[in-house]
Amino acid sequence: MKLRTVFLLFVFTLVGAFSALNWQAFTTPTTLSLGLVQVEAPLGVIMLGIIAFLAAFFLIFVVYVQASALFDSRRHAQELQLNRELADKAEASRFTELRSFLEGELHKLAGRSGATPVASEAAILERLDRLEKELLTALEQSANSVAACVGELEDRLENKGEVLPARRPGGF
Repeated sequence: MKLRTVFLLFVFTLVGAFSALNWQAFTTPTTLSLGLVQVEAPLGVIMLGIIAFLAAFFLIFVVYVQASALFDSRRHAQELQLNRELADKAEASRFTELRSFLEGELHKLAGRSGATPVASEAAILERLDRLEKELLTALEQSANSVAACVGELEDRLENKGEVLPARRPGGF
């Protein structure tokens, strides 16, 4: 348990023990002024009721804040996953566009010279393959970096004691 929770339980225990020890004084009716009217009622019981009401109100407020934080984090995780998928698709389409454009340009160059320069075409294709592998590696490193940042955020949220949404098999 956190120190804050233990402290609150300790305070409520002290209030309960104090009330039990002085129950006779708590239930003794006294004259209370409500502004225009005076009423005969037990002041101690009224004050205990006010404490119980405030405790319930703040408990409901804490549950609301934690639930809204949980929903926000879940929504952000879903948006992050959608953006990652869009970025992956866009990067893949760029690779295919680049490859088709370069192959078309190579064929134009080969058509202009009248001969098929097999050695230079093979070298260019080899270089294209190497560049594609480097770009894929860079993309993978970028995805790993984003995953590490998300993991760090999850660790921070867990250290604060907030409940995180369940992880899907795809990573989010």
